[in-house]
Amino acid sequence: MQANIEAPVVIIGAGLAGLTVALHLAEHRPVVVLAKRNLEEAATAWAQGGIVGVLGSDDSIDSHVRDTQDAGAGIVDEHTARFIAEHSAAAVEWLVQCGVPFSPDPGGPLGLHLTREGGHAVRRIAHAADATGKAIHDVLLERVRAHPSIQLRERWMAVDMITSRHLKRDEPPRCYGVYALDIDSGRVETLAAAAVVLATGGVGKVYRYTSNPETATGDGIAMAWRAGCRVGNMEFIQFHPTCLYHPQERSFLITEALRGEGAHLKLPDGTRFMAAHDARGELAPRDIVARAIDFEMKKHGVDHVWLDATHLGAEFLKEHFPTIYARCLKLGIDITRQPIPVVPAAHYTCGGVVTDLHGRTDLPGLYAAGEATYTGLHGANRLASNSLLECVVLGRTVAEHIRGHAAPQHIPLPAWDESQVEDADEQVVIAHNWDELRLLMWNYVGIVRTTRRLERALHRIKLLRTEIDDYYANFRVSRDLLELRNLVDCAELIVRSALVRHESRGLHYSRDFPQTLPVSFPTILVRPAGRRGGHGAPVPNFLGF
Repeated sequence: MQANIEAPVVIIGAGLAGLTVALHLAEHRPVVVLAKRNLEEAATAWAQGGIVGVLGSDDSIDSHVRDTQDAGAGIVDEHTARFIAEHSAAAVEWLVQCGVPFSPDPGGPLGLHLTREGGHAVRRIAHAADATGKAIHDVLLERVRAHPSIQLRERWMAVDMITSRHLKRDEPPRCYGVYALDIDSGRVETLAAAAVVLATGGVGKVYRYTSNPETATGDGIAMAWRAGCRVGNMEFIQFHPTCLYHPQERSFLITEALRGEGAHLKLPDGTRFMAAHDARGELAPRDIVARAIDFEMKKHGVDHVWLDATHLGAEFLKEHFPTIYARCLKLGIDITRQPIPVVPAAHYTCGGVVTDLHGRTDLPGLYAAGEATYTGLHGANRLASNSLLECVVLGRTVAEHIRGHAAPQHIPLPAWDESQVEDADEQVVIAHNWDELRLLMWNYVGIVRTTRRLERALHRIKLLRTEIDDYYANFRVSRDLLELRNLVDCAELIVRSALVRHESRGLHYSRDFPQTLPVSFPTILVRPAGRRGGHGAPVPNFLGF
């Protein structure tokens, strides 16, 4: 085996957070990036709106912090929000230097056109038309592919962290590497690592309807939880208000920037309704808009509402929203002449693995960045376009911290043991449990919740866990099985977090506790001592870090 100094940093996930860490780290350490599907399939490429940059003369750090706190409904960590805002300009400048083709404006800051989205006081969103995430991801992926110190492994999926427990060492817990599945061969490999970085994204696929790609199965959150790390604010799942409602397109997002430019939400009879829910109308934060749409759909018994942008003009829509225009036109919807049918869909996980501003988790040697984390930035609801910003800013700090600390002494790691398992005989069990989990989460743990629904969900999750654990113990692992195992862990964390929050705040709305308490704290769950998985009742800790 190579000397310890050559042990790579293993980054799990090839979205914006993972690629940012890799690019900032590769000049100093060898890097291995694992992508469980094709490299282009990360959630970053699906982001339409843009990235926040405090750049304009009419903007300020304080203004961005205030908007982040307002959207986060009182439980945003101000220190984190300020740190992110202070580094927003540098983050955008770095992406410009990398070659990201943001939409230009000769008179704008850095020569960029800035747009506005819901919850923002001013225009501060740098964007590449309406496909910002893809533009960023394509550029960074090209740079990563060209770097000699970065090894990319497509169709490799992490199974679990390798920790002191696996080594049976009497020492404080530490992460030494990761077990990883080569999906094509079915072989599980032991990867020793100087450090492991979780950049696996969120958990949108735990819901039946989501704007997320197939990769969003909560892998990093579940693995960190099983390894003994705390998780925070898992009850706050952001439902994007406007996902395209069409039988052939269940995951296509209609960017918030369209409402930022003046599109109107309407009922089937053409009546606008947002003013009855919030004075900011269509520019209210996402949680308010999503609940308003959910309310109006149930009140009027309709399957969707309409987003009308026809008054903005055909030339404007084609220039600023070419992706949406082309995709809708392919489905027979001309957005220059017709309103767009939309519904809310699970979009962003505002909680995750508890980390500090260097990405450190509770387990030394294990870092996390991006949507898989809870840093305190998003509070009870994420402000639009703060997500890409968090990936870039904290992706850099993760790399800096790893660079500044020596790798652990090399220790031989145990190989993956599958001597007691066999090939699965019935894949239908996985498919059935997957469908049941996503449906019960949608019906019982969605936009509006009740204690009874949550308790029913928890009961069914426990039954599913028994079946999944039995399957995991007896058969060789596959991507579908690992994703299902991770989703059921995350589902339980979401439900238990929701059950202990006896108020309505931000993205968590309970009919049993409709009031918002005057003082509240993040929900931090601690795995019970001695537990090796997601089993048992996590211990709530409202004190945060």
